[in-house]
Amino acid sequence: MTDGGATAGVQGVSAPSEDAVRRLLAPYFPDAPEGPRLVPVGEGGEHSAWWVGEHHVLRSAPDTAATGRQRREIALRSAVAARLPVAVPRSAAAGEWAPGLGWTLDVRLPGVSAERAPVGADGERDLAGLLAGLRAFPVAEAAALGVPSAPARALPPLWRQVERAAGQVPVDPEALRRDAERTGAAGEREVPTVLLHADLKGEHLLTGRGRVTGVLDWTDAVLGDPAEDIAGLIQSVGAPAALRVAEQAGYGRALAARALHLVRCDTVVRLAERLRGEDDSPLPLLRAQRARAWEPTVFDGPSEG
Repeated sequence: MTDGGATAGVQGVSAPSEDAVRRLLAPYFPDAPEGPRLVPVGEGGEHSAWWVGEHHVLRSAPDTAATGRQRREIALRSAVAARLPVAVPRSAAAGEWAPGLGWTLDVRLPGVSAERAPVGADGERDLAGLLAGLRAFPVAEAAALGVPSAPARALPPLWRQVERAAGQVPVDPEALRRDAERTGAAGEREVPTVLLHADLKGEHLLTGRGRVTGVLDWTDAVLGDPAEDIAGLIQSVGAPAALRVAEQAGYGRALAARALHLVRCDTVVRLAERLRGEDDSPLPLLRAQRARAWEPTVFDGPSEG
């Protein structure tokens, strides 16, 4: 399959209609006169993503900025596919659904969300290979593909958010600060810059029989602090498992401690925002992510001295 043509854009419409999607797909499914079966992804009246038959998903970009991110994602996935031990989606066709607005027809990967099926020891090795492969990917090559850079987060602003969150979520901000100092997460040391997926939520990790069968949604990839990807795994597979993964990937204790501290703060802040009505994420998911982040680890022993 190759690039498809554009359809006429409709002012004020941020996604193609079902009829427009069928016109986009017609050249790629010549053996299906009525086209493949289409099922919208998610709810609502206007859909930017459609399941296409049993083996594909079509995603459309709503604006030019999203189109740029989508094109960068397609290029990055192609570049990392052969260098990672886990599968990434492949674009079978791409084009414009309206002038300047892109779409991609991705091949679906097997598996279910890690939120529904946990990883086992083999899956942890898969994730370690993922982190190691991203760490080894040349930063200059990623930058040439248009992957942006993101500075490592400073902790004091995050602590101030945690202090505000204390009104909605039980937490001791001073205990978090002491934990950060004890583990080294608050140190002034420089963190490395590597290629990050930057959104390793459970919904983006596909699993099957304890293995990781694929990693979805590379739109937010950046060059930045590897603690962010470790933090993502902590909220997805639990703190002890994610710290084992980080160690297998070659990351040291200080960086793992930084990741743990970041995600513990983040999960408290996000849950509080949801309780204040500032976020619409599912409450059970946010509570589950917070619980995983606060699972006991080797960093939770008594402080020294």
